[in-house]
Amino acid sequence: MNYQTDVCIIGAGPGGALLAYLLAKQNISTILIERSDELGKEFRGEHLNEDGEMVLKKHHIFEEIESLGLLRMSRVEYWKDGHVFKTIESELGHAGIHVPQQHLLQSINNQASIHLSYKLMLGTKVTELMQNEKGQYTGIKAQQKGRGEIIVESKIIIGADGRYSTVRKLAHIKNNIHNHGYDLLWAKIPAPANWEPSIKFSLVKQQQVALFSQAKGFVQIGWNIEKGSYPALRKQSFRPFIQRLIDAFPSLNLSIESFITSWSDFTLLSVQSSISEVWSKHHLLLLGDAAHTMTPTGAFGLNESLKDADLLSDLLHQVFYQNKKISETLRQFEQKRKPELITLERIQFQREKEFSSHFISS
Repeated sequence: MNYQTDVCIIGAGPGGALLAYLLAKQNISTILIERSDELGKEFRGEHLNEDGEMVLKKHHIFEEIESLGLLRMSRVEYWKDGHVFKTIESELGHAGIHVPQQHLLQSINNQASIHLSYKLMLGTKVTELMQNEKGQYTGIKAQQKGRGEIIVESKIIIGADGRYSTVRKLAHIKNNIHNHGYDLLWAKIPAPANWEPSIKFSLVKQQQVALFSQAKGFVQIGWNIEKGSYPALRKQSFRPFIQRLIDAFPSLNLSIESFITSWSDFTLLSVQSSISEVWSKHHLLLLGDAAHTMTPTGAFGLNESLKDADLLSDLLHQVFYQNKKISETLRQFEQKRKPELITLERIQFQREKEFSSHFISS
C-alpha cells in the first residue's frame, strides 16, 4: 500500500508523538510510525523536569496526564550509612515529576487522534529510505504486520526512533558516542508503607545508587556499576551485593528481599551519551535520542525530546505556511538545539564527576 503525507515521523516515543500531534493540529498531514504493537511498550525515561512540564502545559496536555496519574517528588535526599545525610528542598514545589510513559503517550495520542491530518501506524518497521535523483529523501519503505510492505511518500522524514536509530543508520549519519565510565542496573519494587515521594541518592562502593518514587506505589532503583563489569559481577555471589543496597536504604529491606532475589531481577542499561555528527540531511532530520542520547544523570532525555518537538513544530509551520525552504529550516533547528545539547552533555559529565562530593561533611 502507498501513502502520501507532508511529514513522516519514525518513532512514537514522547518526542515523535508530541511532534506528530503539534503538526496535525496545524493541519500538516503527518504519519507517525512505530515498530512496536502498542504505545509505550518499551521502557524509557519517565521523569519530567521544569522544562518538560512547561512544554506539556503550553500545549494543554499536562492536565489529561495528571488525570490519568502522575507523582510529584517532594525533595532530594542524600543518604549515608543508612540515614539521611543531606536534604535539598526544591523551590518549584517538587523535585521532579514521575509520568508513566503510557499515560504520557496515551494523552498525546488522544488529542492527536481528533485531527484528520494525523495517522498512527503501529507494528510497522522501516526497512529503507527512498531518495530522488537529487539525493533528497522522499519517503520510506516499511514492513507492516498483516499487510506486508508499505510505502510512505513524504516531503520531510523525521527520525525519532531512539538511541539505536534505524533512520540514522539508513541515512549513513555518523554518531559520536561518549563513554561515561559506568553502566546502570535498573529494578522496580513496591514502595514500603508511608514512603514519602522523593529522589534519594547514596554512595555504595564509590558508585551512585538512586531511588526515584513512581506513580502507583513503586520505587525505581538505578545502581551505577563500572562500565563493562556486569558479566564478571554476575559470577559473584548475589547476596553480598544486594545486602549493600539494604544497608544503604534499610526501610526497603522487605521489598528488596521479596522482589530482588537474583541477578535476573535487574535490567542492565549500557550507559553512553552521543551527539550525531549532523542532524539534518536532504529533507531528513533526527530528533530526540536519535540525535542526542543522554545519560540518566539529571533526567534530561525525555525533557529534551519534548523541547525538540516544541521548537520543530513552530519551524515546520514556516515551511508549510510561509514557503520557507525545507533544508534551511531543518538546519536552523540543528543550529539552535545542538549547542544546547552539547552544553547539557558537559553538565552531565561534571555532575557525575562531582557526585561523591555531596557526601563530604562541610
